Amino acid sequence: MNDVTIRHNSGRERFEVLVGGTVIGKAAYKNYDGGSSPQRIFYHTVINEEYGGQGLAGKLAAVALDETVESGFRIVPICPFIKKYITKNPQYAGDTAPVAPTHLEFLNDALAPRARA
Repeated sequence: MNDVTIRHNSGRERFEVLVGGTVIGKAAYKNYDGGSSPQRIFYHTVINEEYGGQGLAGKLAAVALDETVESGFRIVPICPFIKKYITKNPQYAGDTAPVAPTHLEFLNDALAPRARA
C-alpha cells in the first residue's frame, strides 16, 4: 500500500493515517501541562476495520510517539494500544510518565463537552 500517509493534525489533537487522502485511522491525545514537564495523554487509537492487520496502527504509534518526544512532551499512555506498543518498544519507556489520577480527571473534564454534544 503505497498511498499511506501519517500526519499530525494538531488542530484536532490527533495523529492520522490516510489512504488515498482519506483518514482511516487516528491516535487521539490531549496535551497536559499539570506535570513537571509538558505531557501528551494518548487516550484512543483506532484503525478502520477494513485496514486492520496491515501494521498501520504500529506505524501510526511510532510516528506519534517519535514526534511527541521530539516536541519535548512526555508520553502518558492511557490508550491500551499505545501502552502495549510502548511495552514492545522499550526505547520510549524513558519518555513516559506514569498515569496518575490527575491525568484521568483532566481527560474526563476535557472530553466531557463532547459527550454532552
